[in-house]
Amino acid sequence: MQHELCERDEKQGVNIITTCADELAKQQRSISVAEFFEKNKHLLGFDSPTRGIITTVKEAVDNSLDACEEAEILPDLYVGIYRQISGAFRIVIEDNGPGIIPEQVPLVFGKLLYGSRFHQIRQSRGQQGIGISAAVLYAQITSGTPTRIISRCGSDTKAYEFLIQIHTETNEPDIQKREEIAWERIHGTRIEMVFSSTLAAKKRLIEYLRYTSIVNPHARITATIDEEELVFDRTSDDPIKSPQSILPHPHGIELGHLKRLVSDAEIPLASFLMTSFSRVGEKAAALICSSAHLSPDVITKNLIMPEITSLLSAMQQTRIQPPLAALCLSPIGEPLIRQGLEKEFSLDYVAARTRPAAVFSGHPFLIEAAIGYGGLLLQEGNARILRFANRVPLLYQQGACAITTTIADINWKSYNISQQGLPLGPLIILVHIASTNVPFTSESKDAIASIPDIEREIRLVLQDLGRDLKQFLSRRDRKKADEARAQAICAVIPEIAMIVAKTIEKPVPDTAPIEGRIMKKLIAKKRTEDGIVTVTIDNYTSRPVDLMAYAFLYGELKEPTIQPTFIQDKNDEMTVVWQIHLPDKASWSVSFRGTHTVTIDLRGIDETKKVVIDCDI
Repeated sequence: MQHELCERDEKQGVNIITTCADELAKQQRSISVAEFFEKNKHLLGFDSPTRGIITTVKEAVDNSLDACEEAEILPDLYVGIYRQISGAFRIVIEDNGPGIIPEQVPLVFGKLLYGSRFHQIRQSRGQQGIGISAAVLYAQITSGTPTRIISRCGSDTKAYEFLIQIHTETNEPDIQKREEIAWERIHGTRIEMVFSSTLAAKKRLIEYLRYTSIVNPHARITATIDEEELVFDRTSDDPIKSPQSILPHPHGIELGHLKRLVSDAEIPLASFLMTSFSRVGEKAAALICSSAHLSPDVITKNLIMPEITSLLSAMQQTRIQPPLAALCLSPIGEPLIRQGLEKEFSLDYVAARTRPAAVFSGHPFLIEAAIGYGGLLLQEGNARILRFANRVPLLYQQGACAITTTIADINWKSYNISQQGLPLGPLIILVHIASTNVPFTSESKDAIASIPDIEREIRLVLQDLGRDLKQFLSRRDRKKADEARAQAICAVIPEIAMIVAKTIEKPVPDTAPIEGRIMKKLIAKKRTEDGIVTVTIDNYTSRPVDLMAYAFLYGELKEPTIQPTFIQDKNDEMTVVWQIHLPDKASWSVSFRGTHTVTIDLRGIDETKKVVIDCDI
């Protein structure tokens, strides 16, 4: 009896388990990539309404810059963010790029993982085909409104307007409108989205646009952000040469990728290696085949799995020249980095370096860096760190980025910079990594992963810049001592001359030549009397000099006796520049009305050969 009860209970248990399994099976189904990211939007940088606007602008601007570069067009971008009556925000991004043909517009904006760059091995801002379509998805999630796209491909074609959403269950575009319209642009693309969001991160959004203009000096960005007008003008009129796509390198290939390439090729193995991979010639192909114990004439498609594994091992162990970085990478360049920083920051010192190209896991990369010091930077607190990857600013997850950790690991005290983890003081550190495959820590592309080869290159370039900064700071300290001596001379010699002249009843002589012969430098004096600022520059060196005299004013420049070469006015802070050619033993002078504090600086001459004296002190 007891045995029968146990057997009955066991059958009931089996039936219950079977029923549960059947119910679970009914609940299981595949999901599309759009549906996945709809529930996991934080992975793409849409983790909050505040950040959603920044990510959207970033993705759209990246696509616009990439498109303009591929067409070798100087980018002219417009970014608009307008507050709606409902409290939502309308985001507009417009460019003068080559446009998108009508058949491709729904796929580009209405299908995740659709793009032209995923299979290309070259430097590119966008890569996976997720960013802008994810922004379309986020707009329809938060506001329920479709995205409006206008695109035109040239003067001989019509402009098309689309209203698009995404079918999340199928990851396919939902085209709600498509029609020809009149549009004033000859070519370009315009995107309009509506978000339920906030502008709490307005300052960071402006920083993104500002930093983008630094590393894209060929671009002009005009913005209207909640009724505030901004212009970030270009500093270079030369379009960027678009990087070329290269073949994969044998040292960067993985087994699954190699298996797929092998299965699609019906040619001899040696020919397959030379035509499918970068930097593999006849000699390298023969070495790989010999190391893998495979005939160069074997048909690639006939290889079996153990032979493919042996081939991969031989490819990775054979010495092969690194990929041609000059073809697939597009560095900014030292002069343009300096110009970009000087355009956006008032600095006493700026220097830039570009490292030779290197390779990690078969992917070419190079590191560019710059250091700016002094000027109007904050004297207290951590140095400002500007991180970039393929000309794109990285705004979030600074502490998790290999760039930041490498900066913190450098001993900045040896370069006369205070340090508490990160360096302290009026310092900007810019680091840019250009690569065919930037190793981000996540899909949101906020931070660089810890790769020893990349960290080593960052460390080397920053140490090189640190040594130059140390020399500048040492010269500055010597200059301060020289200026202190000059102040003493200016204070004592004129008084002695007055006393002597009074004693012998003669006119007071001009003591400036005496001061100059003692100092043997270029001496600039600034004196203010009755609101009139007078700047006098005397050349007491033994040769003519070409220099620029900078006047930094908090206020207006009025009635200058010599018109300046250049004036930049930002937020009541005016920078005035005169270009001067000054022969030896010659003098130059300018007077103007300055309503507030005026600071004078001379540039274009060695720091050890000049002295700036403020006679108001």
